[in-house]
Amino acid sequence: MALIRRHSLLLIILGSLVISTAMGLRHGFGLFMEPLSSELGWGRGVFAFALALQNLVWGLSQPFTGALADRFGAAKIIVVGGLLYALGLLFMSLSTSVLGMTVSAGLLIGLGLSGTTFSVILGAVGRAVAPEKRSMAMGIVSAAGSFGQFAMLPGTLGLLEWLGWAAALMAMAAIATIIIPLGAMLRDKPSAKTAADLSLKDALNEAASQKGFWLLCLGFFVCGFQVVFIAVHLPGYLFDNGLAVQVGTTVLALVGLFNIVGTYTAGWMGGIWSKPKLLTWLYLIRGVVIMAFVYLPLSPVSAYVFGIAMGLLWLSTVPLTNGIVASVFGVRHLSMLGGIVFLFHQLGSFMGVWLGGYFYDLTGHYNTVWQLAIVLSVIAAALHWFISEKPLERSQPTTVST
Repeated sequence: MALIRRHSLLLIILGSLVISTAMGLRHGFGLFMEPLSSELGWGRGVFAFALALQNLVWGLSQPFTGALADRFGAAKIIVVGGLLYALGLLFMSLSTSVLGMTVSAGLLIGLGLSGTTFSVILGAVGRAVAPEKRSMAMGIVSAAGSFGQFAMLPGTLGLLEWLGWAAALMAMAAIATIIIPLGAMLRDKPSAKTAADLSLKDALNEAASQKGFWLLCLGFFVCGFQVVFIAVHLPGYLFDNGLAVQVGTTVLALVGLFNIVGTYTAGWMGGIWSKPKLLTWLYLIRGVVIMAFVYLPLSPVSAYVFGIAMGLLWLSTVPLTNGIVASVFGVRHLSMLGGIVFLFHQLGSFMGVWLGGYFYDLTGHYNTVWQLAIVLSVIAAALHWFISEKPLERSQPTTVST
């Protein structure tokens, strides 16, 4: 038993390091929008579309990388994902055309993120820990991703100011290679098959037949829309309104710092109270915070308060959402089913970041997208109220398909 505990702890530590590196590098992409677009003579829509495609590719590939991790273990998937991530950053630094930026920042980094972030790693953690500790363990790993966002953002800005955007991306590519040996050391093993386990096809059919699963997917769409729009476009929004570039960087760093508290607390609370009801309140509060930020007078202080408040709510949805999937459907296909839910998160991310760039180029402001983000908070809150986290009762064991 002690060996199992040591193995689980090591897996949590390694998974936390992987996800903090991957999410930390990604969190600074919004800082590149203005200098890169200005130097290359693009509108913000070009860079925004590349990052929108990144989120879409990340989401579309996530169910497949999740299914592979469920079957073969997470280590191999993380190694390949880390390699693609580093190559994407390298090629992004060399890109001076729209196509090059789209392929590097969009396709390669999107594929890399799908193998190095939440669905793959949380699936491995969910299989390794006891059910009563699962929500807290997922909160710890999610909090590590938040710490990476906080810790690496000032470094990203420093690289950008010191080296310029191209050389800064090369340095980030070198940092991304750390993921490869970390993934190789992560000794995750797939769950042993039992006679009661569903085949992959049956697991998909079972999830598709549950209304709560689709409500969870739609709610996570809203999360993706809001957080990626804010992460990418907030520095530009603040700069347009007369605030210094350093204010935007500080706000994103505050998001990462307070997200550590928010995600850990959400994971802990999810082990005590109803996860769907917690998500309902989380989205309602998020809508109020966005509304206050947009409609009250803007200043550095109000921007910092927004960063703190949004940080507490930022990725708090992740351990709760994945915890619901694990509670309802079990852990045998957790990475794959979590990947499907995450696909909707990334569809929302695509829409949020792309619409931000589209409406900015069209109107010169972000007002329409801020208003959409507020309305979507109310919708997401209502959707989660009707979700049950009660485990499904399977009347008959299903024959395992090979």
